Amino acid sequence: MKNKIKDLRKELGISQSELSEKLNVSRQTINAIENNKYDPTLALAFKLAKEFNTTVDELFS
Repeated sequence: MKNKIKDLRKELGISQSELSEKLNVSRQTINAIENNKYDPTLALAFKLAKEFNTTVDELFS
């Protein structure tokens, strides 16, 4: 599943570590999601969408 997380994160100027701390997951989890190696849980997908002020549908395609 492709996503826009890396692009949106960079637009906000935050690191993977900063994002992972906000969402209470590991940096490796953020990295794996950004590189399409891991599909987040529905709960995490909603947290990511909220963090980027978008919808889950817009974030993931």
